[in-house]
Amino acid sequence: MSTLRIEQPDDESRLKDWQYVHNVIVPPAAMSLDDARERARRYRLEVAYLGDVLVGCTTVRPPADDTATVTVIARVLAEHRGQGFGEELYGRGLSQARELGAEVIETCILASNEDGLRFAEKHGFVEIERYSLPGETVRWIDLRLT
Repeated sequence: MSTLRIEQPDDESRLKDWQYVHNVIVPPAAMSLDDARERARRYRLEVAYLGDVLVGCTTVRPPADDTATVTVIARVLAEHRGQGFGEELYGRGLSQARELGAEVIETCILASNEDGLRFAEKHGFVEIERYSLPGETVRWIDLRLT
């Protein structure tokens, strides 16, 4: 297996790559480039490349409201799944969560993303909530690492 090059999206090109992966994996929550910029200010974002080929991205949401809960989300484009890239991205996100002092680690998955749900469950996450946001019909699943 080749080595991924993982970078923070600190320029327009990489931020657009992060936005692209996010929007492909979770189209109901597609965001504009301005939305992605705002996320980059609040969260730890990374993009992953195999050589020059975009493979995936991560989001690590730090604890909020005096909790020790960190959300880790790893996304891999469909054509690159099953090659260990999700493992690497998830592992990095988990390390970052621990650096942030996480006592609880959660993730959020689009309910229709069966690959993502299988991946999370394989790694010890259990469902804690299934919901739709107000005014929407799309279902989301929050999971917690046991």
